[in-house]
Amino acid sequence: MKHVTPLRLIWLGFILLVIGFLLPFFMVLQILESTLPMSFVAYFASFFGLIIGLIGIVMHAQAHRKGRDES
Repeated sequence: MKHVTPLRLIWLGFILLVIGFLLPFFMVLQILESTLPMSFVAYFASFFGLIIGLIGIVMHAQAHRKGRDES
């Protein structure tokens, strides 16, 4: 679990959110075929990107709060 840092979670969440935005955008432009599984992938990428990003932000805030409270 040492490799899971708050900043990595924030970046992972951001990347998933971008994927969750780009997939429907490409489906509307008809670059990608609009299928039900592709729509689910876009939805879950967006949803989990938001959740993972928020977890990373909370972890980052807690780490900085601990450092400030101890000094």
